[in-house]
Amino acid sequence: MHHLNEIITINPEILGGQPVFKGSRVTVESLFDYLESGETLDAFLENFPTVQRDQALAVMVIAAKLMSSKNLIDLYETAA
Repeated sequence: MHHLNEIITINPEILGGQPVFKGSRVTVESLFDYLESGETLDAFLENFPTVQRDQALAVMVIAAKLMSSKNLIDLYETAA
């Protein structure tokens, strides 16, 4: 399993501090936008070649764990 800082970078100098895939300027949000619009992971990776498949899969695993957390409400309120 990857550590979060091996997958995502948050730097105020890169896209105003939006979380991006490490080694790229591709926002994590863009992955979910692609998937939400019905595109496949392969299409995302083809359009953003600086993102590695294992990075994208790790972010999806992290998101799934967060969404299934018993503390989801607390996490959401903390982030808001």
